[in-house]
Amino acid sequence: MTYQLHVGPCEVVLKSVPDNSVDAIVTDPPYGISFMGHKWDYQVPTVEQWAECLRVLKPGGHLLAFGGSRTYHRLVVNVEDAGFEIRDMIEWLYGTGFPKSHNLEGEFNGWGTGLKPAHEPIVMARKPFKTTVANNMAQYRTGALNITACRIFTTEELSSGRGALLSHQRDGNEPTSNYHQAPEGRWPANLIHDGSDEAIAIFPANAGAASPVRGTEPSAAGTGNILGMRKRVATHHHGDSGSAARFFYCAKVTPAERDEGMERFISFSASEMTGGRKEGSAGLNDPRAGAGRSSGAKNPHPTVKPIALMKYLCRLITSPGGTVLDPFTGSGSTGRAAIEEGFSFIGIDLDPDNIVTASARIGYSYKQMSAPAAPTCQNSVPPAISRSLNPI
Repeated sequence: MTYQLHVGPCEVVLKSVPDNSVDAIVTDPPYGISFMGHKWDYQVPTVEQWAECLRVLKPGGHLLAFGGSRTYHRLVVNVEDAGFEIRDMIEWLYGTGFPKSHNLEGEFNGWGTGLKPAHEPIVMARKPFKTTVANNMAQYRTGALNITACRIFTTEELSSGRGALLSHQRDGNEPTSNYHQAPEGRWPANLIHDGSDEAIAIFPANAGAASPVRGTEPSAAGTGNILGMRKRVATHHHGDSGSAARFFYCAKVTPAERDEGMERFISFSASEMTGGRKEGSAGLNDPRAGAGRSSGAKNPHPTVKPIALMKYLCRLITSPGGTVLDPFTGSGSTGRAAIEEGFSFIGIDLDPDNIVTASARIGYSYKQMSAPAAPTCQNSVPPAISRSLNPI
C-alpha cells in the first residue's frame, strides 16, 4: 500500500504513468460552473484529459466521476468521446446542501435564481476490453463490480427480492426450500443517500413496496384471459418494514473528518472558503459549498466529499490490493478512502495548496492504517510509502 501525490495538469503528469497500470479511477472533477470563481472549475475535464486516464487504466477498469446537475451532460459526452463505455449513473442524495441563489429585493422580493442542491450524479464508465468479463478478471482483476463487498446490511428476509414475493404461488409449484434471511445483505443500487432527515423523507415508509399487493387488483390484459384481466398474486412480507431508504447504501459523514490530520493548520472562515454569495462564487455555484461548515475549517476546500462515500465507491470498483487514481485530487478525500480500504493511491492536482492539504489528510489515514493493531504486530515492517510532490 503506497500513495503518490503530484502537482500539475493531469494530462501532463499521467504521461509518466505506464499504460494499463491503474485498477480504478474515482474522482470529483471540476463541474464547469464557477466561471467567475475558482480557476480550476472553469470547465469539465476535456477529452484529452480523459483519454490519458483511459490509457493508464487497465482493460475493464472502471471510472466513477462526480458531475454537477447543470453540466453532467458535458462530463459524460467527454468521457464517452475519450473512448470509455458508459455503464451507469449513480445518484448521490443528500440533505446538507445550501441554496445557491441570488435573492431579489423590492418588487421581486421572494424571487431567486436557484434551487437547493440535493443530489449529484456520478458517471460510471469502463475501459473496453476484447475478451469475456471472467477472462478479463482473471488477467487484470478488472471488468466487474465487487457486489459482495458493497451490499447493504439488513436483517430482513431477501430470498425473493425486495418484497419477498412468493413466486411459486403464480405457477403452482411448491418452493424447493424454506425462505431465509440473506446475511450478505441487499444488492447495491445506483442510488446512494446520506441518511439525513431530508433524504429519508423522500422515501415511503412501507412494508417492502410502495403499495403492497392484495391479490385482488385488476391489471393489464393478458393472453388467454377472456376478461382481459390477469390474476394478481399477493405479496408476502416477512418483517420487511420501515422507510424505503433502507434499500440503498447510506454514507454517513463523520463531522470531524474534514480537518483530521490538519491540527497544526490555520482555520479559514466559511466565507473565505466559498466566496460568500457573490455572483460566480463557489457559494453560489458549487454544489454543497459551505455545507456543514458555517464556523469555518482548517481544510479550505469548499466541496469536501464524505470519506464513507468515497470508500464505498473505491471498494465497488477496485480489487483488493489494487491502485486507485484521482486525477483531480482536491483535498484528498479519495486518497484517504483508498488508503483506508487498503488500496494504493495516485493523486494529481493543479493547485499546490490542495496537494499540501491532501498530503496532511492522506498521511493521517496512512498512519492510522500502518499503526500496529495488536502486540502481535509490533515486529511487522510497515509498507513502503511514496510521497512525491513533483511539480510539472
